[in-house]
Amino acid sequence: MAINENQVVSINYELKDVANGEVIDSNLDAAPLTFIVGKGQIIPGLENEIKNLSQGDSANIEVAAKDGYGEYDEAAVQSLPKEQFAGLELTEGMTLYGQGEDGGTVQVVVKSFDDETVNVDFNHPLAGKNLLFAITVSEVREATADELLNGFVGAPASSGGCGCGTGDSCHTTEEKAPKKDDHECCGSGGCGSH
Repeated sequence: MAINENQVVSINYELKDVANGEVIDSNLDAAPLTFIVGKGQIIPGLENEIKNLSQGDSANIEVAAKDGYGEYDEAAVQSLPKEQFAGLELTEGMTLYGQGEDGGTVQVVVKSFDDETVNVDFNHPLAGKNLLFAITVSEVREATADELLNGFVGAPASSGGCGCGTGDSCHTTEEKAPKKDDHECCGSGGCGSH
């Protein structure tokens, strides 16, 4: 029986970069990723293919960049005044988190910097990459009324959202070392479709 909108699905997965076969992320030795189908909590290319599966099924699902984290956008690399990063010991390639203009969390990567400016990349780290998910659907169930109202698994209707978002400004920053098992509220790699 195919998976439908508004059902709660739990998956275990291993994610690879199609171009080089590198394992990017995995939850094979951890708790499954659980989400509500149709709420935009995982990338669209993966969600669309999961709808063709049932509990207990395993599949290899290739997701093109445009259906994953989007194509790489050169315009998303911006130069910001270095004073916005006061107090941080900057290094090229470091990941910073801040608050966007819409109040959501923004993740940027430091591309380069000098005494006056810092060039940061607002693209998702997986933007422009074709992805291969090896998944197993471990559970499928109907969402509760509270989950449907709130939009998140296990959340009572009065709780807040996940706080994931996008933005175009990095006002406050904080270094956070990426971890292989760092699954944020909306899915692998932070925020699924964002």
